[in-house]
Amino acid sequence: MRNNNSSLDNPLSELISDEIYGLLKSKNLINEKTLRDYQIKKRFKDLRKDNFSASEAIEAIRSDYPYLQFDSIRKIIYLGNKQAV
Repeated sequence: MRNNNSSLDNPLSELISDEIYGLLKSKNLINEKTLRDYQIKKRFKDLRKDNFSASEAIEAIRSDYPYLQFDSIRKIIYLGNKQAV
C-alpha cells in the first residue's frame, strides 16, 4: 500500500505514477467506466491464476460490484471495451 499525503488511491500504479494519475484525475481525464472495467479484468485474471473457476471469479468480483449482474461482468471480461479510450 502506498503511503502518501494524497487521499487518492492510484488503481493504475503499475502503469503510471501517483503524480500523473492525480493530475489526470484532477483534469477529469480518467474515464471511470473504463477504469472500472480495467480493474475487473485485472481482478479476474488474478483470481484465475489463484485457481478460481471462471464462475467463482465472477461471483467474487460481483461482491465488489453488487450493482453489476453476472452477465455484465462476463461481458466486460470476455468482450472487452469496444470503444476508443
